[in-house]
Amino acid sequence: MQFNGKAHKFGDDVNTDYIISGKYKFKTLNMDELAKHVMEDLDPEFYNKITPGDFIVAGKNFGCGSSREQAPLAIKHARIAAVLAKSFARIFYRNAINTGLPVVECDTDLIDHQDKLVVDLAAGFITNKTKGIQLQVKPLPKVMLKILSDGGLASHFRKHGGFSFDK
Repeated sequence: MQFNGKAHKFGDDVNTDYIISGKYKFKTLNMDELAKHVMEDLDPEFYNKITPGDFIVAGKNFGCGSSREQAPLAIKHARIAAVLAKSFARIFYRNAINTGLPVVECDTDLIDHQDKLVVDLAAGFITNKTKGIQLQVKPLPKVMLKILSDGGLASHFRKHGGFSFDK
């Protein structure tokens, strides 16, 4: 899995209420509508600045706070290719993989806002085309790559009739 896009950089401790404010979760369950409000508490124009395939880049503890599945789903429906961060809250990380949103733990210090990136999940590297550097990251396990390529855990189950990760 390889993605190309530009970086939208945020700091540490981006919680799920910053990703999608709780005030919207009672107004609609339509993920495409919720996607229009992704990150708006940190950047009110975020949705208007992104193009399909872009990346959210952050520091430590991305996705902390409540365990709402709406957070990774709203990011995915905003057509963000992946979230790159120094670390993730465990439940957000699990929810992201289960919903089909790629998440990559890496050192984000050498990525700046608007840098053009190529992320190769299988090979385990990020190329910062703006700076002409390559960052090595730990490749995702095959099982996670399979779940992501199938569109998430539920899609994987429908496609393979259960827990088969070898098909």
